[in-house]
Amino acid sequence: MDFDLDETQAELKELAAGLFGREAGPDRLAAHEKSGQPYDAELWRAVARAGLIGACLPEEAGGAGLGAVAMAVVAREAGARVVPVPLQDGLVAAMVIGRYGSAAQRALAARLAEGEVVLTAALMEPGRDLGTLPLTEARPGGAGGGWALSGRKTMVSYAAEAAAIVVPAVTPRGVGLFLVEPGAASLAPAPTSTGEPAATLILSDTPAEPLGEPDGAAFAALRRLALVALTASASGVLAGALALTTEHIKTRRQFDRALAEFQAVTMQIADVYIAGRALDVAVWSGAWRVDQGLAEEADVDLEVAAHTAADAALAALYTCQHLHGGLGLDVTYPLHRHFAWGKHRAHLLGGAEARLDMMGALV
Repeated sequence: MDFDLDETQAELKELAAGLFGREAGPDRLAAHEKSGQPYDAELWRAVARAGLIGACLPEEAGGAGLGAVAMAVVAREAGARVVPVPLQDGLVAAMVIGRYGSAAQRALAARLAEGEVVLTAALMEPGRDLGTLPLTEARPGGAGGGWALSGRKTMVSYAAEAAAIVVPAVTPRGVGLFLVEPGAASLAPAPTSTGEPAATLILSDTPAEPLGEPDGAAFAALRRLALVALTASASGVLAGALALTTEHIKTRRQFDRALAEFQAVTMQIADVYIAGRALDVAVWSGAWRVDQGLAEEADVDLEVAAHTAADAALAALYTCQHLHGGLGLDVTYPLHRHFAWGKHRAHLLGGAEARLDMMGALV
């Protein structure tokens, strides 16, 4: 299998890396954290103007239709620089809306591509792992002849800021996706290790619009795209931490020698590199298979990626902190953001044991 990006994907990667490298430096990240704002609105608009959102969306929603691999490219570059914008869940929600939504719903995804709105997805429930069937129920006969949802979703990123939330729910005909306006539900703020805003979404006969047919197809697509986005972001987070750590051990000296000259240090940094490469292989293979319509093969690859992100990649982030010594815990040094992002993504994935259970169910 050829894991090289094609020309279009490589150009997208260069564009994303250039934009985030210029606009998301440590000083700007620190200033954003002090501002108390939910996300960097100016940077969010810059991401949209550069076409990084629209490149991933289906053509039906006014996008370029570059698909899951393009989304992985953008999410990885954003993760490498821990960019404080609602990109990850926004891309997942918009891609599903663009594929399964009505014309009016697709217009909402197009507005995301312009940076005019925020979208998100409610992927987690109490006691349920990402990818398992939801407990939230949807019944027909809501207000205006629509649907009504009852249940609880946890850790919904940017819920209060979103124009709409994509919510999976069980119907009498199967699992479907629904669009919920945040103002129609109850939101309880939830703290995150990254500082990103999140909330518990409480649904009690909450009106909702159906997103496609409740036959499970849209839910399966949402799950795969969410795994692509989460694991690609985690891959970028680890790559950014590796770059910081590599530079540190090259320049930090002990006993008149650079840290990189000590065998124990080289072995540990090699383990970090290996974890990153293992995660990359699974991410790119899974994303490519999603685009090719190879659902069963993609599911296996993405579960391997998810387990690696929640296990080996997280351990590698601990190693990066260890190799920095006390500096790795200093909040004025950028490494702490990578660790927080990596830990949060492992939490969203349910942890290593949960991903092992999912892999076991597949094989």
